[in-house]
Amino acid sequence: MSATTGAPPIDLGGGAVRTDRVLADGRAIAYYDHGPGRPREAVDRRVLDDAPTITELRRDPLLDEWIVVAGHRQARTFHPPTSECPLCPTHGDQLTEVPEADYEVVVFQNRFPSMTQAAAKHGISVPDTRHGFGRCEVVCFTSDHASALSSLTRDRLRLVLEAWIDRDRILSGIPGIEYVFVFENRGLEIGVTLSHPHGQIYGYPFVPPRDEQMRRAARAYRKQTGTSLYDDVIAAELADGGRVLHNGDDWVAFVPRAARWPFEVQMFTRRPLFRLAELNEAERREFSTMYLTLLRALDAVLDVPMPYIAAWHQAPVRADDEDSRLFLELFSLRRAPGKLKYLAGSESAAWAWINDISPEQAAQALREAGRRVDG
Repeated sequence: MSATTGAPPIDLGGGAVRTDRVLADGRAIAYYDHGPGRPREAVDRRVLDDAPTITELRRDPLLDEWIVVAGHRQARTFHPPTSECPLCPTHGDQLTEVPEADYEVVVFQNRFPSMTQAAAKHGISVPDTRHGFGRCEVVCFTSDHASALSSLTRDRLRLVLEAWIDRDRILSGIPGIEYVFVFENRGLEIGVTLSHPHGQIYGYPFVPPRDEQMRRAARAYRKQTGTSLYDDVIAAELADGGRVLHNGDDWVAFVPRAARWPFEVQMFTRRPLFRLAELNEAERREFSTMYLTLLRALDAVLDVPMPYIAAWHQAPVRADDEDSRLFLELFSLRRAPGKLKYLAGSESAAWAWINDISPEQAAQALREAGRRVDG
């Protein structure tokens, strides 16, 4: 069971405090509160098996990419009723992943992870196969099951941002972790199995293929032109103006010219940054306002809650160079009320994307929706 006492709360700055505890099966849980913080001493009263099983990484020789094989995830919790949500606080005999009766933001190791830090029980001798080492964490944005990230206050979103930054630091310090990926999946259409407002953080033992491809493109562009691909893309979007959604002191946001998804946004700091931890106070403050507006505009653009994926891209743990740039992308596969963008033959098999909505139309619709929610 989790101890009723433990390390004292840690002041993270920015008004955030972290309190570390342990769940019944040994997994870590961390509570993030606005300072000075609350006592976090509730005991995990569940009886759980030791966490979790071994997973594998298998290399696809045709694409030279690593695939995670985690068969135990078939048993993970799937669309439980609200009364049995494992991400809500514990109440009476309704025991959940969060022993406390309430929380602001909480992060814990996934009970059904794609990758684990558990030691392999035996050597793997199959070619192009290795132990599925890594770290998978769940980030709960609020204890309110019926809420959403877009419904939070700016102060609560700032606390979420501080938790993301802190977890990035912690996971980056784990030997063998090469890339920290912070993301949120929202909506049944995306494939979310728990409706409670939450996101995830993966610590990969490799650089994900898409981020590696962006690094290659940036490297080739710099060698050819002597300038930064990211800087030139941002400058071109601002000069065009037709797809810009936010043009602030510290952040810019736009629908990319070659958007793949019906509604897609990229958010960059004006300063070239590599990692989340490099965000300064002004950038963190402006982000908390900008991102709420964009999330609310996304819900308002078709007058239905939008399924979406939001993902931070940043430099690999050991590669702070001009080939990477910190940015957040946000996209939805909904193209109209009751209609989704399905990844069919061209996208899924050929990786050749076809977008049904022009980026200019999407940007105009999002700007109008943003004015409505701000008004």
